[in-house]
Amino acid sequence: MQAHTRGAVHADVFRLGPRDWVPNNAHLPVILYRDVLDANSMGDSDSLAETFEAMLGRNGWPPKWRNGIFDYHHFHSSALEVLGIAAGAADVIVGGPGGRVVHLEAGDVLLLPAGTGHCLESSSGPLEVVGAYPPGQQWDIRREALTETERAAMEVLPFPNSDPVRGGQGPLLQNWSKAA
Repeated sequence: MQAHTRGAVHADVFRLGPRDWVPNNAHLPVILYRDVLDANSMGDSDSLAETFEAMLGRNGWPPKWRNGIFDYHHFHSSALEVLGIAAGAADVIVGGPGGRVVHLEAGDVLLLPAGTGHCLESSSGPLEVVGAYPPGQQWDIRREALTETERAAMEVLPFPNSDPVRGGQGPLLQNWSKAA
């Protein structure tokens, strides 16, 4: 299937400090890619999900699941995570309790560094998300503070070789290489 990727991808890049029991990631910013795929031209959510899966896989971020976003605060200490919105819209709290609310719509992608809290605040329409991780990283679900040993392990996770949306170039490589 031909990916109906829009021209220039707009990315919002922001940093989050620790909040309560959520470590977030002081070294790597969150990246929110807007309008990566044109949901209106794709027809249905299965087509958009398949296109996200193909794009992420081609760019070195193998897709692992299709589902929604948990409605409780959590983070992943053992993996970086990318979420492609294939259907619906959602307001997601990023950064832990009291964190920043971001609005996501079909066609958007959210890239979360390890340790970044996230929680579904609300959604409209049937929400379908494609989740992917760099090769060799297996996600965990954390709902409590890390020990010092766990935090140290999180901070040395392998750096991804490619941007999940643009491959060999793009906001991840531009913003994360500067931060690392």
